[in-house]
Amino acid sequence: MIITRQLTAELSEALANSPAEALLGPRQVGKTTLALEVGKQHDALYLDMESELDRAKLASPELYLRDHLDKLVIIDEVHRAPGLFPILRGLIDRNRRVGRRAGQYLLLGSASLDLLHQAGETLAGRIAYLELPPLQILETPDLPADTLWLRGGLPESLLAPSDARSLKWRLDFIRSYLERDIAQFGRRIAAETLRRFWTMLAHHQGGILNHAQFARNLGVDGKTASSYLDLLADLLLIRRLPAWHTNAGKRLVRSPKVYVRDSGLVHALLHIADKETLLSHPVVGMSWEGFVVENLLVNAPAGSDAGFYRSSSGAEIDLLLARPDGATWAIEIKRSLTPKLERGFYSACADLKPARKLVVYPGAETFRIAEDIEAIPLATLAARLRAGD
Repeated sequence: MIITRQLTAELSEALANSPAEALLGPRQVGKTTLALEVGKQHDALYLDMESELDRAKLASPELYLRDHLDKLVIIDEVHRAPGLFPILRGLIDRNRRVGRRAGQYLLLGSASLDLLHQAGETLAGRIAYLELPPLQILETPDLPADTLWLRGGLPESLLAPSDARSLKWRLDFIRSYLERDIAQFGRRIAAETLRRFWTMLAHHQGGILNHAQFARNLGVDGKTASSYLDLLADLLLIRRLPAWHTNAGKRLVRSPKVYVRDSGLVHALLHIADKETLLSHPVVGMSWEGFVVENLLVNAPAGSDAGFYRSSSGAEIDLLLARPDGATWAIEIKRSLTPKLERGFYSACADLKPARKLVVYPGAETFRIAEDIEAIPLATLAARLRAGD
């Protein structure tokens, strides 16, 4: 099955307007496939920093790249060659002086800007950034939403011929990250320790972050537990959803919620092999919540702010979206075909007075729960956000 990524047009536009573009995302998310597809329009040159042959070509990087100043050069796994960034700056500036101001380099990396900070410092003013997330619900209309939820959005996992093959692929993916990939970023962490931590996060899916609790369970100090969390966030594997701050005069929860971003990895870490097992597992509700949050945030308009709201008195909203137009949407997430709202949602809405009140549920129709509250399928709301409605 060929799946067209929604980021394709945005990446092409970015290359038309910026000398260098960084396409970031976790490993196996489809960055190389997307880059090569877009690169066909530019007769691009592709270099993979995990290939010994390509690394040999860049033994004298300035000499090699200077011979290809007329092409888009795609450099994959660029974090393995941090010494390239100062050289790219000089080559970009040389091209600028002869009038070529855009579409020079496409850099692919398996980490956030925080881990690629050298690129940000060296190429400031010359590079733009895009993040490629796992496949999401608007990109997979021909697949059941529950399949996407169970297997996650990493293409090899989602498109596997069976649930068993999908789970094995994800378990191998986790093992590869723990035993090989993380060391590439200079972090010396015992694989089994980080596996335990990642698994704890899966059990804690959507819970309030408590560094002290994680540290006690791992037998490390709070600073070490915090560094593990930072690492997984930098590798774009977890999300910290911030608490919403307001002047409502309430005592509010201040710590963020933490989600493993890909639902398929949540299920692999917990050895959940199929939908029947998932539906009977204690994590089912929070796994669905994380799946919804990721799909909505991927499709939210650029410039949106997101968070959750919880007060000490029990007022709570799962997801708040502050849109660029200034309107705030309150979104509750329910894994039920007959969603019912608790008093805490009404109380939170009374505090915040959102412009819209929505309940995402796993059904297929949109209907009103109350005069000003709408129950809506995930794909429908994602499409509205994508369209800027």
